[in-house]
Amino acid sequence: MRLYDLEMTLTLGFTIRIFAAAAEMEGLRLVEKSNWSGKGVVCPRALLRAARSRNEFAKPAVYILTGPSEDSALTRIYVGEGDPVGPRLDNHAAKKDFWTSLILFCAKDDNLNKAHIQHLEARLVALARKAQRAELDNSNTPELPTLSEAESAEAEGFLAEMLLCLPLIGVQAFEQAESLRSQSEPLELIGKGIRARGYDTAGGFLVKKGSQAVSSVVPSTHQYIRDLRRVLLQQGVFADKGTVWELTKDHQFDSPTAAASALLGKSTNGRIRWKNKLGKTLRELQDATAGGTPKEYRWN
Repeated sequence: MRLYDLEMTLTLGFTIRIFAAAAEMEGLRLVEKSNWSGKGVVCPRALLRAARSRNEFAKPAVYILTGPSEDSALTRIYVGEGDPVGPRLDNHAAKKDFWTSLILFCAKDDNLNKAHIQHLEARLVALARKAQRAELDNSNTPELPTLSEAESAEAEGFLAEMLLCLPLIGVQAFEQAESLRSQSEPLELIGKGIRARGYDTAGGFLVKKGSQAVSSVVPSTHQYIRDLRRVLLQQGVFADKGTVWELTKDHQFDSPTAAASALLGKSTNGRIRWKNKLGKTLRELQDATAGGTPKEYRWN
C-alpha cells in the first residue's frame, strides 16, 4: 500500500468485518478488511486444537501470540511465521506457556510466500521493539529477507493493512506513539515537583517526550503502577535524572489514570489530574465535548 493510499484510507474510513465463527464472542473470530486480499484469525489457545483443521492453518502466515507477563505490567507477545503455520503453532502449544490467544494473518489467495511472511515477521518484531508497548518474548531479531522491489512493496502493503486491523482486535503493541493522531487539547500535569504534558487519544493517553516523573513511589502505590514504572525504566522510556525521571520519547499509556499514576508515583485519578492551560480538568473537557467534535490543538 502506497503512502497516499493509506492516507486516503484513513481519511475516508474503511470497513473491517469480524465474524464470530463460534457461539461465544471470545471464541474463534475471522477478520477481513474491505479491498484487502488478507485474512486474520483470532483464536483462544483453548480452541487451537479444534481450529487446526481450518484452511488458514495450512497456509503461509505470520502470527502473534499474546498473554500476561509474570513480572511485567505489559502484555507479553511473541511474533513468528510458518509455512505452513500449523506445525509451528503446535510446537508453541507444547512448549510456550505464557500465551492465551493467537492472531494469525494469511492471504485469501496464494500470493504470500515464505519470503513475504519472513518480511512481515521481521517488520513486526522491529515495530514492537520500537513501540515498547508490550514485553516481547522474541529473543532474536529476525533479518529482512532479500526481496525484489515489487515483492517488498507487496509485503509492506500487506503489513499496512494488518496494522489497521490489529488495534480493532485489541492488539496495540505495534502502534508508534509519534504516529498517533490526537484531536484533543494539550494537557498538563503538575505536582510533586514534576511537570508533564500530553494528549488524550482514542487508544489511551499520549505523554510527550521531556515530561517528568517522580523518582520514587509512595508506599500505598498499586503494584501495577510499580511494575509499569520499573519496566519503562528498564526499557529506557524513563531516564533517571537524579531528583526526577524524564521521558526520553513520546509514550502511549493505556489511560489518563495510568499515565498520571506512573508519573506521580501514586494511585490517582488522571481525569482530574490532567488539566488544560486554563485549569479545566480532562473530566470537565470530556463532559463539555460529549456528543460534539473537539477542536484540534498542537503544542508549539
